[in-house]
Amino acid sequence: MPEALAVSFSNIMDSNSYSAGSGGDPLIADRERVLGPAYRLFYDRPVHLVRGQGSHLFDADGERYLDAYNNVASVGHCHPHVVEAVSRQMATLNTHTRYLHRGIVEYSERLLATMPDEVDRVMYACTGSEANDLALRVAEMRSGATGVIITRDAYHGNTALVTAISPSLGGATIIGPNVRIVDPPDTYRIPADQLATRFAADVARAADDLTASGYGVSALIVDTVFSSDGIYTDTSALGPAVAELRARGGVFIADEVQPGFARTGDAMWGFDRHGVVPDIVTTGKPMGNGIPIAAMAARADVLEPFAVGVAYFNTFGGNPVSIAAASAVLDVIENEGLMANAATVGQALRTHLAEIDDPRLGDVRGAGLYVGVEIVADPETKTPDREQARRLVNALRERRVLISVCGHDGNVLKIRPPLVFSMSDVDWFVTEFTAALGI
Repeated sequence: MPEALAVSFSNIMDSNSYSAGSGGDPLIADRERVLGPAYRLFYDRPVHLVRGQGSHLFDADGERYLDAYNNVASVGHCHPHVVEAVSRQMATLNTHTRYLHRGIVEYSERLLATMPDEVDRVMYACTGSEANDLALRVAEMRSGATGVIITRDAYHGNTALVTAISPSLGGATIIGPNVRIVDPPDTYRIPADQLATRFAADVARAADDLTASGYGVSALIVDTVFSSDGIYTDTSALGPAVAELRARGGVFIADEVQPGFARTGDAMWGFDRHGVVPDIVTTGKPMGNGIPIAAMAARADVLEPFAVGVAYFNTFGGNPVSIAAASAVLDVIENEGLMANAATVGQALRTHLAEIDDPRLGDVRGAGLYVGVEIVADPETKTPDREQARRLVNALRERRVLISVCGHDGNVLKIRPPLVFSMSDVDWFVTEFTAALGI
């Protein structure tokens, strides 16, 4: 049998991952035997979860954990309204979109009603990766160009097309020759009065270079809270950059897989906070609360060249069961006031974290229930401390609180709990976080 190839370091996958050989759980060995080395597990000591409810998870030993990481089960693990809707539809019918079904039309009307009037068409897929792949194809046919602008540590998925615009994957990932990378609007290190000018100038320079290189300018695609880059939620920088892009014929794609569906507390979509109307919007993970469904919404005129030129079909995209889940998620967000909850509880969490007197906590930032805590070796030099961030993540795991990390140096604690996170959950989190710091 040939020897297994070593897998290179991936910033997004390996900054908080289990290292083979550091534990003795036979389930880990069985998993590695059948799944191979590409898959990753969280934490130095992986967690074996068997049940979830709301913002809490339970392991095989019955221990309860605080989930401060998952935006997949965005309205809470096993939410009864979502479970009931999926079960009812599964027991009735599940097929594809080449048959008439009223559910997909009604849901599409509801979804588009949450977006600007200009964004008036929607297409469905199963994952955010597929939605972003589709968005790039649509942008290319609209613009007649292939050049794409991304941020330094972007992550937009794992198809061949979007892997080439996802530098945070690292390892053997090859960024396409038609891709230009710009630094994110780093609110911790760039003065506020320079942020917008610098980001817009970088985007303009990248677009001009793409044109000079013969690729032309197809799209700027950004996650509108710059999640993988380190969570930057300032709203001054994106608008001017999009203006520079459009002046050069490019399409703006708002990747809302992480900031969308009320996550920021300020609005349903991350782009709303910036006062920018995208040409294309993509979404995925939180859309079905764990049931695979994703979407690409677009302006009709932007979509038209692709829509009339390509016969698109996705077997499982928009199937009745997934649509039932997605519709139930909208119900819960609306009926339980989860956008307001994200704003109120998220502000309380950031306030409590900012009040902790510890020089390792260089910056606390975020919007709603998306919070980043920058861990530094020296607050004066703002030197990133990847190892300390990893230590804190694993110390919290041992105290049964689950988070992860992000950012170019893997030193930003990524706190992104389900939208049902409560004030008592904030108390639990802050208590264990303080203990993990050793204060």
